[in-house]
Amino acid sequence: MIPGPKNSITDIAGLRVGNASDAALKSGSTVLLAQDPFVASVAVMGGAPGTRETDLLAPDKSVAKVDALVLSGGSAYGLDACSGVVDGLRALGRGYKVAQAVIPLVPGAILFDLINGGEKDWDENPYRALGRRALDAAQETFDIGTVGAGTGALTGMFKGGLGTASLVLPCGATVGALVAANPVGSATTPSDTHFWAAPFEIDGEFGGKGPDPESGLGRDLPHRKMTALFERANTTIAIVATDMTLDKAQCQRMATAAHDGIGRAIVPAHCPGDGDLVFALSTGARPMASPDKDLLLAGHAASLCLSRAIARAVYAATPAAGDLMPCWSDQNA
Repeated sequence: MIPGPKNSITDIAGLRVGNASDAALKSGSTVLLAQDPFVASVAVMGGAPGTRETDLLAPDKSVAKVDALVLSGGSAYGLDACSGVVDGLRALGRGYKVAQAVIPLVPGAILFDLINGGEKDWDENPYRALGRRALDAAQETFDIGTVGAGTGALTGMFKGGLGTASLVLPCGATVGALVAANPVGSATTPSDTHFWAAPFEIDGEFGGKGPDPESGLGRDLPHRKMTALFERANTTIAIVATDMTLDKAQCQRMATAAHDGIGRAIVPAHCPGDGDLVFALSTGARPMASPDKDLLLAGHAASLCLSRAIARAVYAATPAAGDLMPCWSDQNA
């Protein structure tokens, strides 16, 4: 398996990603959409999730497809980013049609960035506007790092951010991941240099430092953020996608498998204060030749892409005024 041309979730034909950021707020929103509605499901393994419209993604629910997915900062306030995306899609005439009514279906998830040093004393919730701006900005090529839902993200030792990665499978199908990494845990080992995801790195995509040569890692992690802000909520929220033709139950299985990517790239992961969540979607462009084998490979590739995307998010983060934590690049230039 090799990365797609952009090493991005948008290597899957028809997918677009848009980001909107507010530097003063130290927060933002990210939206993913396709040319047409798509099949999607979700798996939640964190102890403190914040979500909108995720119940309809269960395999037994009647809605077959959705119109977009949203990742946002802002904790519960950030769920309103979905409303901005709904506004924009409705204006485009996109949505689930019931007689004359058009209802855009936009599930979303949020991370907690309310005490990251940004200006949070707003009079009007800013996230609806951020969601609409993110939708309007959606395209095949987009920035990663300190942008969109990753604008104010922090990890245990460095700034977090927005990341993406992709793989092309031997059968020709593509799998990709998009993540906003803001966990309680750390994406790097105690050395501050090596990424936990290093064994899965391809072509130096997050610095090429390789695995940490020390043994016994993880026994005593110097988590700056966890020490100072242990009682705050956090979260790694992600989307994995493929062009394989999957139904909702198969998407849910791919989302569940993708959580392994969080566990490989963040230590500790799936904590009580994390809202770790993975959406999975299928554009349905490529029928599976061997469903059991192909689904296994899709889940495996999704976990690898998600690990790499998490490390890329931290690697690409950039400094900003008022930051509470350093960037990985500050200490590993």
